[in-house]
Amino acid sequence: MDNVKRHFDAWSWGVILVTLALFVVALFEKGLTHDKLLEAGVFLVSVKLILMTYKNGVATDELRARLDEIHAALSRRDSR
Repeated sequence: MDNVKRHFDAWSWGVILVTLALFVVALFEKGLTHDKLLEAGVFLVSVKLILMTYKNGVATDELRARLDEIHAALSRRDSR
């Protein structure tokens, strides 16, 4: 859970909550109609963008850690 807190700031959580709230309001406002598929599609695109942002943050942290290891190894080699 700590990893999630690190990658999602307050603005990300705000966007998630507003998107979910708008989807729920649209669900009750429009009922079960054909437009519901469009609303669900918009919601899924928003979720996909949020997940991509999270994965990019995780990948960036992993790359940063690997670069730090390389830098430390080069520094040790140069100090000899």
